[in-house]
Amino acid sequence: MDHNPAPDPFAISSLEALAQHYEAPSERALKKVAPRLDNTARAFIAASPFCILTTIGHNGPHATPRGDAPGFVACLEDGSLALPDRRGNNRLDALRDIIEDPRVALLFLIPGVAEALRVGGTARITTDPALCARFVERGKTPASVILITPREVYMQCAKSIVRSRLWGDAPRPANVPTAGEMIASHTGGMVDSATYDATAPARLAETLY
Repeated sequence: MDHNPAPDPFAISSLEALAQHYEAPSERALKKVAPRLDNTARAFIAASPFCILTTIGHNGPHATPRGDAPGFVACLEDGSLALPDRRGNNRLDALRDIIEDPRVALLFLIPGVAEALRVGGTARITTDPALCARFVERGKTPASVILITPREVYMQCAKSIVRSRLWGDAPRPANVPTAGEMIASHTGGMVDSATYDATAPARLAETLY
């Protein structure tokens, strides 16, 4: 029996073909990527109890959930992030990947917040006793800490979380920067944060689908 799928006449296999099916991104969308953590990103990460760590190695990509009390990923003084490797199943997929290829990405989520924060960069693994001791929880010290050097910091808009109703009617925490504040900071003041936030609900409703 032939298990090869029939050719898809509608397959998109080039960047040129891809561009024909989508509108060009706005200037604001292109410029809202920051090269490092700013105060709004630090505040978002400090309020986040959950992130997804994506890595890639010779077995392909992996996406692993990471979670703890809000702020469990620490923003260090040198601009890097420290992610303690809490107890798991010891497959070590992500850690093995980082040793093979240091490129990583993180997606931070906060219950009640429709936006997400994407951080891309490079990572390394350390067993520095002083750093591991910083993350002792319930008397347990993590075996290692993942140190991430950010290269791209990017606020992801609310559409996917709003469409999914992921948080239901959970209230937005007061200590999380707004989308307008984050975009204004990441673009160097390209937008007025108050105006952006005031017009966001109508804009979201109009562009949700």
